[in-house]
Amino acid sequence: MTKKDFNALLALPIVLLIGVGIALAGSQGGSKIFGVPLFSISVSLAFLIQLLAFIPAYLLQTEKFFDLTGSITYILVTIFTVIFSPKIDGRSILLFIIVVIWAIRLGSFLFRRIHQAGKDARFDGIKPSFNRFLLTWTLQGLWVTITSAPALTTITSSTRRELGLVALIGFLIWTFGFVIEIVADTQKSRFRSDVNNKGKFIQTGLWARSRHPNYFGEIVLWIGVAVIALPILRGWQLATLVSPVFVALLLTRISGVPMLEKRADEKWGGQEEYEAYKKHTPVLIPRL
Repeated sequence: MTKKDFNALLALPIVLLIGVGIALAGSQGGSKIFGVPLFSISVSLAFLIQLLAFIPAYLLQTEKFFDLTGSITYILVTIFTVIFSPKIDGRSILLFIIVVIWAIRLGSFLFRRIHQAGKDARFDGIKPSFNRFLLTWTLQGLWVTITSAPALTTITSSTRRELGLVALIGFLIWTFGFVIEIVADTQKSRFRSDVNNKGKFIQTGLWARSRHPNYFGEIVLWIGVAVIALPILRGWQLATLVSPVFVALLLTRISGVPMLEKRADEKWGGQEEYEAYKKHTPVLIPRL
C-alpha cells in the first residue's frame, strides 16, 4: 500500500465523522420519520448514493458519471426532504427550486463537457487506487451534505417564517452568482469550441476580469442560499452556515483553483502574454 493509499484510508473515517457532525447539527429541532431526524436520513442518503455509484465506477474504471452523480444526488435528496417534510412553506419551496435548478444546470453542463473531452485528467492517478477513488466519491457525499445543509435544514425544520426582505436579498445574491457562473461557463465553452483558439487560454469576457469567474459565481450563489435559510436556523443548526465557507475553501484551496492554476502554468508558464494576464487579473473576485 502506497503512502497516498494509506492516507486515503485514514481520511475516510474523518470525512464520515464530519458528515455525522453536520447531520446531528442540522437535525436539531427538525422533523422526524419513525423517530429518526429527516435531515439525518437525507445526509445518509447522500453518502449511500455515492457508495452505490462508486462500485460500477471502480469496476469500469471510469469517472464519466462522477459529476452527474453529484448533481443527481442534490436533486434526489432535496426532493426527498420536500416529500417527507410534514409542512412545506414558501421558503422551503424557494430553496427547493433554486437548488434543483442549479443542480440540473451544472450537472448537464459537466456531463456534456466530460463526454466531449473523453475523460477528466484529475482522475488519471486516482481511479486505479481503490482507497483514493472511494475517498473521492465519499468526499462528494460530504460536498453535497455541507453545501446543501442550510437548505435541507430549513426544509426539514419545525420552525416556519414568512418570506421577507432577508429571503429577497438571499435570492438576489443567488441569482447574481448563478448568472455569473452560467455566463463564465458559456464563454469558456464557446472559446474552446473555436478551432482558432486551440492551444490558447481564455482572457476575454468575464475571464478578462477574473481567472476563475465561474468559481466566484459558485461561491456567491451558496452565500445566497445561506442567507435565505438564516432566519430559520437555531442553535446547532447555525453550524450549517459553514456551507459557503466550505465551498470557498474547496474551490480555492483543494480541488479547483490550485489544480487549474498548476495545469495552466505547465501549459503557458513563461509566455509573456500569459504571465501578464496572470499578473494583472485577480484569481477569483472579478475586478471592476
